[in-house]
Amino acid sequence: MERPDKKNIVIFASGSGSNAQRLLEHFEHHPDIRVAALFSNNPKAYALKRAETYHVPALLFSRDEFYNSSKVLEQVKQFNPDLIVLAGFLWLVPQNLLHAFPNKIINIHPALLPKYGGKGMHGMNVHAAVLQAGEEQSGITIHHINEEYDKGEFILQEYCPIHPEDTPEELAARVLQLEHKHLPQVVEKLLLEKDEL
Repeated sequence: MERPDKKNIVIFASGSGSNAQRLLEHFEHHPDIRVAALFSNNPKAYALKRAETYHVPALLFSRDEFYNSSKVLEQVKQFNPDLIVLAGFLWLVPQNLLHAFPNKIINIHPALLPKYGGKGMHGMNVHAAVLQAGEEQSGITIHHINEEYDKGEFILQEYCPIHPEDTPEELAARVLQLEHKHLPQVVEKLLLEKDEL
């Protein structure tokens, strides 16, 4: 029997959802935390299938529902989230969600912010830009979100080296390893530390 007082995570994902997968795996049998739902703006997102595999509700929404109504907000509220995790979610979160869940929405970005952030900076675009600039290292930034892309307060940054012969795909794979390692740990820490405060 599952404990009724578990902390709830709601995931937002737009694509394949490998970070969503890591969260689903990590918290599947967790004593204190569960993934309560996954939301996506993309009917073709493989993340939806990943959620179904773990018997987690998977909800799809349109741009109009997200920005011009309170439908998504009301649906999210039904899952009583203690934390909302943007795991490869590409749209800017609207004000109604930001106000309803202050300091409860986090994002993971595949570069060392404040560089290489902002609109359009996702996926291979980020890694190509990092390599083109001749950087010696890259990494991940996990951060709170606000009204602007990639401008919220940092929670964690982790670094990885860049090799001279790296392709964007090779760098992406190295950065993804950091994402998969650290995102579940940060989520767990944020949720369980709140109990201790």
